[in-house]
Amino acid sequence: MTAGSRGDVAPYTGLGAGLVRAGHEVTLAAHGVFEPLVAGSGVRFRPLPVDPRAELHSPRGRRLHDARTGAGKLVRLASMARRTVDEMTAALVEVARQGEVLLVGGGLGPLGYAIAEGLSVPALGLHLQPLHPTGEFPAPVLGTRSLGAVGNRLSGQVVMTSVELLFADAVRSLRRRHGLVTAGRSRGRRPRPVLHGYSERVVPRPRDWPAGLEVSGYWWPHETGQLSRELEDFLAAGPRPVFVGLGSATVPDPERVSREIVTALRAAKVRGIVQRGWAGLSAGGDDILTVDEVPHSLLFPRTAGVVHHAGAGTTGAVLRAGVPSVPVPVQFDAAFWASRLTALGTAPGAVPLRRLTSETLAGALRRATQDDSHRARARALADRLAVEDGVAPVLAALDRLAR
Repeated sequence: MTAGSRGDVAPYTGLGAGLVRAGHEVTLAAHGVFEPLVAGSGVRFRPLPVDPRAELHSPRGRRLHDARTGAGKLVRLASMARRTVDEMTAALVEVARQGEVLLVGGGLGPLGYAIAEGLSVPALGLHLQPLHPTGEFPAPVLGTRSLGAVGNRLSGQVVMTSVELLFADAVRSLRRRHGLVTAGRSRGRRPRPVLHGYSERVVPRPRDWPAGLEVSGYWWPHETGQLSRELEDFLAAGPRPVFVGLGSATVPDPERVSREIVTALRAAKVRGIVQRGWAGLSAGGDDILTVDEVPHSLLFPRTAGVVHHAGAGTTGAVLRAGVPSVPVPVQFDAAFWASRLTALGTAPGAVPLRRLTSETLAGALRRATQDDSHRARARALADRLAVEDGVAPVLAALDRLAR
């Protein structure tokens, strides 16, 4: 079970497909708009209410851009999510009644664990970000500036507590509306087992995490289809282009951002593929092609680089492709992933959306595409990621739960 944007869903399609190949029956519970992502995977799908794209484009969603800090955005997100949790709870309980084990995405943690407890079935957390407190870095959704070991850990505890409070009413409703009895979270309880769907080569496991919190490796999305003839023709018509896409992120002024992107691509003297995405970007000309959804695994390896919003899923796709990138963090954990790309040397640095101009983006594009060291580091890391198996640790964890 998972909730959120496409990046919060797609990795579980690949994990689910791997579990199906190993003989498990798997159902993915996610927003109904994402049902096409499981096509051909063998994974069943149960739709949850709420359209996250519509929510982000609503007046409530647009107010996220008014916040200037990670904490401010988190408060606004919590306000948005609180309105939708009740709608999803009934659907989650209904599908969970049919399961023998609940695999809980990080965004639904407290509610998913409470449902599992009420149904007396085991639960395993599957996180796409390092959400648990650590002294080694601050909570990813609050920024990247270290607050010191104590401050970093405190920031993580604040975020975890905030998430629990967000779901508090829904958890209390489980007994009243659905007949599920839960004991609630008790202080001092050991953390529930959690596997994290990224590589330790990208984010090493914090040394102060307790046992049970492990890093499994990436869960690559299940992707089908092929590139369109128009896109194939564009790729064949000249040098490798740069892909520009902000995925599920929205922007306050799509027309302005689109103009800055086009000007930057031409100033950097590179061809471009611009993805409309949820931001509604657009561009035109012989040197730039605008596209809708495309399989990252097929397109990214054929580009000179990728400009992206630094969501967890897209960050993984860029690293898998072995190409340099320019992260344009918009909100939430994006700045964290952008900082990791920079530290790994696969990106020259981040260009946050609020500071994006044609000049700043063009400069970053030149460094990313003309400095061979970024491509070499990206290629070397991709080769290492290619031999990792993120599904195997999940299978092992399921075997332990079944004993």
